[in-house]
This record gives sequence, structure tokens and C-alpha cells, in this order.
Amino acid sequence: MANYDVIVIGSGPGGYVAAIRCAQLGLKTACVEGRATLGGTCLNVGCIPSKALLHASHQLHEAEHNFAKMGLKGASPSVDWKQMLAYKDDVIGQNTKGIEFLFKKNKIDWLKGWGSIPEKGKVQVGDEVHEARNIIIATGSQSASLPGVDVDEKIVVTSTGALDLPKIPKKMVVIGAGVIGLELGSVYARLGSEITVVEYLDQITPGMDGEVQKQFQRLLKKQGLDFIMGAAVQSVETLKTKAKVAYKLRKDDSDHTIDADVVLVATGRKPFTDGLGLEALGVKMSARGQIETDDHWRTNVEGIYAIGDAIAGPMLAHKAEDEGMAAAEVIAGKHGHVNYGVIPGVIYTHPEVASVGQTEEQLKEAGRAYKVGKFSFMGNGRAKANFAGDGFVKILADKETDRILGAHIIGPMAGDLIHEICVAMEFGASAEDLALTCHAHPTYSEAVREAALACGDGAIHA
Repeated sequence: MANYDVIVIGSGPGGYVAAIRCAQLGLKTACVEGRATLGGTCLNVGCIPSKALLHASHQLHEAEHNFAKMGLKGASPSVDWKQMLAYKDDVIGQNTKGIEFLFKKNKIDWLKGWGSIPEKGKVQVGDEVHEARNIIIATGSQSASLPGVDVDEKIVVTSTGALDLPKIPKKMVVIGAGVIGLELGSVYARLGSEITVVEYLDQITPGMDGEVQKQFQRLLKKQGLDFIMGAAVQSVETLKTKAKVAYKLRKDDSDHTIDADVVLVATGRKPFTDGLGLEALGVKMSARGQIETDDHWRTNVEGIYAIGDAIAGPMLAHKAEDEGMAAAEVIAGKHGHVNYGVIPGVIYTHPEVASVGQTEEQLKEAGRAYKVGKFSFMGNGRAKANFAGDGFVKILADKETDRILGAHIIGPMAGDLIHEICVAMEFGASAEDLALTCHAHPTYSEAVREAALACGDGAIHA
């Protein structure tokens, strides 16, 4: 038995960051992880491997559609799927080994195995019980399925199975038009699969700015993704090598079926807290299965904290990281800070989609007086040169004070461009502050400045 100041359960982005921050603050720290490698879902079967496949398939798209326009002649590359998966696995390995190195550097003990909390102040891993003054639960989330849909990770897959298919399917049905479904759907569309997305709601990417939703769906359709909207999936029948998806259209209650070689179930995620022993401990849980915490990430049981996907809020790796650092600082007697109003969200399709703050729909619902500054990437010289003119930057600012309330970008490098707006919002900046800041030419970031100018007297290049 070893005594620790902090034991973190889970080594995903929230957990490993919390462990490192605890160690930096002088706390004796251990991290529990049941996988063979560190990094949790994100690094092993989520964010990182999906970005590798998105990058590889985008390079193929560029070779097939844009190289010849630039005078780069020759046969388009053929796809070696086995090698592409090996590249993806190599990227995973580099990242997970990097965390192992950081644990050694910061003298964090990796307790290998699945953890539970038999009583306050104790964590059991296998047959060993370890004592800790503080415990941080960072166990993340798992894929949520639907009634009547049995996942086998071969024909009916979650994102985990979709990242490791033995071959590229001819036909794939994606259930759910959220971030995961659209990212992986676009990967396989570029690789030649026929993609049909079946979505219960009437819009893709629920909660996103309405104007972005519409343009995003139009662009994905141009890339070959078909959409069946307002469709409630009833069942998925697995045959020998295929599957049959049965769905009902909500508008007229009519029944339909569609065949596929692979069905990707991308209907969201749910907290993963099984086996921790939280019920016996009396830890309060929400109706949605999330651990309830106060504004210092403390549960109702003394000495037990929770962060990331296991608690309320957007299920985003960077939100978990912020909470991990903040919880560590609270435990060390400092002040932990997370500004939940400035957490960006990104979809890594092509073009990328990024947002921060409030949408127009939310501002209207709140009765807030606001103004809109918008600029199309078609007016951006760099974007036009790089065949990346689709999309726009949209900034929402308070009508009276000009303070930035939200921003929504669909276009090249949107996931990187959003961050200057995040920094501006963190400092309470106005759209005019952005507009008065010199931006290098020619860059994509000029589109952000033009959108800010459009909140005032008007954009220059529109």
C-alpha cells in the first residue's frame, strides 16, 4: 500500500493533465489506467487517430481534385489501406509514449488496472488498495447506442471499430449527424465509400449556429454524403456480411430500409462510471448518469473530485484538460479557473467548422440586442489560392457595447482561427479591438479581421 496526496482515475486528456498539474504543484500523485497505453479514448481510439485518417484522406482528395490545376501532373495515388492504418497506429504510439515520458519526468506512478473506490480515501486497483487524501475521477465517456441496435464492432461499429475496419466499405450508413459521424463519414467518402447519414433531427450538428448548419450540410452533400433527415432508426439487422437499417420518417410515419456493408453508430456518448462503486459511496449522480459537482469540481463526498466527460458540460478533451488543471489547483490550495463561456468546439472535416460563445438562435431567445459581422472566404486571397474559398467567418457582438458574444467559422483552418476570438473574449474585447489589430497578409486570419470590421463600418474586401 502506498499513500498519495492525489490518485487520478483515468489517463485521458482530463486525467493525465490533472496528474501532471498535481505533480507540478508538489503533490505525490498516481494515475490509474486499465488500458495497455495511456491517453484514454482520445489518444487511443478518438481524437488523435481520427485526425490522422482525416489528414490522409484529405491529401488523397487534394491529389485527385486539385493537383492537376496547379500543374502537378501524374496518376492519382492508390490507397494502401493497411499502410494508412499503420500510419494511424504510429501516430497513436508517438502520443501515448509521450504521456508515459511525461509521467516519468513528473514522477507520477502509473497504477495499471481498473480502479474502484471501496471507501473514502481509498482506491483499489486489482488486489491492491492505495490510500489517497484526494481522488479525481476522470473516467471519460463511452459510445451511446440505440434500442434495437447491437454493436459488434465488425459490421455494426462505434467510432472505435470505424477506426480499424479490415477494408474500406462500399456502402456505409452513419446513424447520427453529429461531430463523430460527420468526421468519420467524410473520411470514408473520400476513400470511395457511398455514405448515407441518417439523422433523427431536421438539422445536422445539433446546437450549432443555424446559418453554419445549412452551409455545412450543402458542402458535405457536394462531397458525396447523402442525408436522410427526420428519421428515427428502429433497428439494425445484421446479416452475414451486410446490415439492414430500418427507420421511420417522422414527417409521415412511413417505414423504410437501407442496406450497408458497415453501419456506424454515432449517436453521442455517455459518462463511463461503471465499476467505480459510486452508488455505494453515496456520490450524487444526475438523471443523465453524470457525476454532480460544485463549482470547485468537488462531489458531495469529501475528498472526491470529478472532471471531464463524467460530469456535466460539453464532452470535449480540452474542457476536460482545463477542469483537470483547475481541480489540481483547488486541491493544492490555489484557485482553479475554467471559463465555460469561452470553450471552443471544432469539427475537423474539410472545411473545418469552429464555434465559441453564443449562437444567433441563443441570443434571439435571450432577447439580447446584437449585431452580426460576416465575411466570406471567397474574399480572402490566401483561401482562393489554396482552393479553400468555401465558408465564412461570423462574429456576433453586443449592439451597444460591441463586446464579442460569439463567433462561428466554417472554412480553412477554422479550428485554429477560432482561438484569436477566444483570447479576445477572455479579455472582454470588442469587435473593434479585433478590427484594429493588424493581421498579416496573405493569411486566412484576415477573414476574422474582416468579419470584425463588418461589425462596424463594413469589411474592406466584401
